[in-house]
Amino acid sequence: MQNGTLLAAVDLGSNSFRLEIGRYDSGHIERVEYLKEVVRQGSGLDEHKNLSLVAMERGWECLARFGERLQGFKKTQVRAVATQTLREARNRDDFLRKAQALLGFGIDVVSGHEEARLIYQGVSHLLPQSDERRLVFDIGGRSTELILGQGYTPQRMESYRLGSVAWSSRYFPHGQFTTALLQTATIAAKAVLDEALDTFPAAEWTTAYGSSGTVGAVMEVLQTHGFPAGVITRAGLDWLIERMVRAGHVDELRLDGLKEDRRPVLGGGVSVLLALFELFELDTVHRAEGALRQGALYDLIDRENDQTDVRERTVRWLGERFTTDKAQGQRVASVATQLFAQVATVDPLNGRYSQKLDWAARLHEIGTHISHSDAHRHGAYILDHVDAPGFALPELHRMSQLVLGQRGKLRKLEAELDDELFAKQLLCLRLAVLLCHARKDPDIGALRLSYKSRQFKLTAVPGWSRQYPQSAWLLGEEVLAWQKSNWRLLVDLR
Repeated sequence: MQNGTLLAAVDLGSNSFRLEIGRYDSGHIERVEYLKEVVRQGSGLDEHKNLSLVAMERGWECLARFGERLQGFKKTQVRAVATQTLREARNRDDFLRKAQALLGFGIDVVSGHEEARLIYQGVSHLLPQSDERRLVFDIGGRSTELILGQGYTPQRMESYRLGSVAWSSRYFPHGQFTTALLQTATIAAKAVLDEALDTFPAAEWTTAYGSSGTVGAVMEVLQTHGFPAGVITRAGLDWLIERMVRAGHVDELRLDGLKEDRRPVLGGGVSVLLALFELFELDTVHRAEGALRQGALYDLIDRENDQTDVRERTVRWLGERFTTDKAQGQRVASVATQLFAQVATVDPLNGRYSQKLDWAARLHEIGTHISHSDAHRHGAYILDHVDAPGFALPELHRMSQLVLGQRGKLRKLEAELDDELFAKQLLCLRLAVLLCHARKDPDIGALRLSYKSRQFKLTAVPGWSRQYPQSAWLLGEEVLAWQKSNWRLLVDLR
C-alpha cells in the first residue's frame, strides 16, 4: 500500500454509526476525519427481533450522508462493519440491501468473535507497544466484547449479549435511577458475564483497558469533575453512581462533561461497567483510544497483502484444526479457480470471488472430521457456526453453501442459484471435485469451459474420454444434475 492512501471504516453500532477516514503512512494510519451520528438502531428491535421501519430509516439517512463523503473511494479502501443489532435482526437483509446502495459499499455483518478481534486490533495499534498482558473490554449498545491479548495478538476473545442500549431499555425504560434498579441491572449483567472469570482469569493479565462509548463517556465526566484523566477508578465510578441515584432521573442529572446523546443509555452502560468492576475486582480501568473502526482500518492494510490477510491464516488454521487433506484441498482449489477464470467476466469483483472459491475449495472436506457420510452437510454446518477470524457472516455463509453444494442434488440451493456468480462458483467447484476424484492432478489443460445465458459447456480434446473413462462417466452424471435446475451443463467429450 502506498503512503498517502486514504482508508475509511464505517462502524454500524447499536447506538451510533461512525465513519473514520485515515491516511496510510508507513504502516500507521493518521486520522483525517471522524463522523459520528447517534442512530440508536438497537432500540428499534421488536420482540420478534425485527427492526422497525423507523429505525431502518434512521440508519439509511445516516449512511446516505456517509456515502456522499465516500464518493471516489475504491472498494479496497473501505470496510463497513455491522455488529450485534444486525446480527440479531431477522429482517437485516431488508435493511442491508438499501443500506449498501446508499453507502456505495458492501457491509459486513460480523460475528461477536470477529468484532472482538477488530476491537483488539484497533486498541493494540493505538497503545504503546509493550509485553504487558491486557484485558480489553468494549461495552457496546447490545453486546460487550472481552479480549485477552499481548502486543498485537489477541489470544482469547468472547462476546456477550448485553450493552448500554439493551440494558437501558430493559432496566431503565423510563429513565429513573434508584439504588434498587441499579443493583438489579448490575446483578443481571454479572449473571451474563460470570463465565468470563474462567475465560479471563486475573492471573493471566496485568492491566485492564476499556474502549469506546460507555468508557469514554464515564471518563470524560469523571475527569471534568476532578478525577484522574485517562482512567476510571472504583472510587470515581461509585461517585458517579451516587450522583445518578441522587438525581433520581436521567433528565434531572446535572453533570458537566455528560453529552446529551449519552443520557438515554447511561444507566445501562454504567450498570454493565459496574458489573465488570465487581466481577474482576478492578480498582482501575485505563482508557484505550482505539476501537472497532480503527481495527477495521488496519484490517484493510492486512488485506492488501495475501501473506498477512487474517482470512488466509484462518483458512489454514481451519484446515489444520479439522485435519483436512491439504494436498487435495489445494488440488481442488487450483482446478476450480482455473475453471472459474474461464467463465468469469472482466470485473474487479471476480478476483475476490475467485479467492473465496479458493478458500471454499481448500475447506471442501472439512466435514469429514465429523463423518464421511454427508460430509458436505457437516462441512456447511461447521462453516456457518465456526468462529473464523477475518470473515464476515455472509462470507462464511456463501462458503458454507458452496461446500454444501459440492455434490448431490442442486434443489437444496435453488435460491442461491439465482445469483449468477454463485452458480459459476458452484459449477466450477463441483467439476473440480469430480475431476480430482482420484486424488491426483487432472489434465485440466485438455478441458475448456465456456458460458452464455445460464448455460455452461465443457469441451475436451479428442480422446480425453477414452483416457479418463471414470471422469467422463461422472461428468455425464453431472449433466443430469444440472438438468434438474434452471441452469444447463453441456459436455462435449469427443
